[in-house]
Amino acid sequence: MTAYGYELAGALRAGQTVLTAWSALPETGFVGLVAGAGFDAVTLDMQHGGHTEQSVWHGIEAITAQRVPAIVRVPVGRFEMASRALDFGADAVIAPMINSVDDARAFAAFMKYPPLGERSWGPTRAIGVRGIEGGNAYLGRANAETLAFAMIETRAALDSLDAILAVEGIDAVFVGPADFSIAWTGGERLEPTLDDMMDAVAGIATRAKKAGKLAGIFAADPAMVPRYAQMGYGLIAAGFDAAIVRKGADAVLSAARGDR
Repeated sequence: MTAYGYELAGALRAGQTVLTAWSALPETGFVGLVAGAGFDAVTLDMQHGGHTEQSVWHGIEAITAQRVPAIVRVPVGRFEMASRALDFGADAVIAPMINSVDDARAFAAFMKYPPLGERSWGPTRAIGVRGIEGGNAYLGRANAETLAFAMIETRAALDSLDAILAVEGIDAVFVGPADFSIAWTGGERLEPTLDDMMDAVAGIATRAKKAGKLAGIFAADPAMVPRYAQMGYGLIAAGFDAAIVRKGADAVLSAARGDR
């Protein structure tokens, strides 16, 4: 642990694979259970999941109580929520549909303090939840240790990838394979593990590394995690909360019924 947080930025920059659970269910007790289940991080999803500002407020506290990093995916275009998530104590924010340099710059502006960005001062909750030193100590570390992940999930984003990666304040990209597969096939197929696009997916991680940035991805199939890690993805989402419950229930019922 650093003076700032829980080493998410340090772990990723050291080349470690960080497996995050994906939380869609906005119930604080359940978020805490997921955080204590052994994942390296927990991501609260405001875009497609049910999380709200209130559940993110409480969810981050439940996650950090388990001493694991908290990540928030904000809704499309809600860059002001990115700043709020950091003020609540998030280690990183994922912003969907970053399709252009202008999108990336707008996102980075809300994520970073001047002179890098335009984030307004107010991290009282983050400092309290973390039990860390505030003031200049927080200011001196926040830009480096709170990570901005720009989602790459469209043809436009792929075409602008190098320019997006060059934006100061964008620390990483995050691939959404479901939307990427729809874009890749011209709207004909939803197939997050489509083999035909895997060279392009691998190329995104390679280009991120070349630019000195990090890369993350959502693994719709957990069996894809080793392949993604080999491509160079460091932050990998490896399981929805609801799917984790279903699989756990299946295992319990199978054992109880003596299934072979």
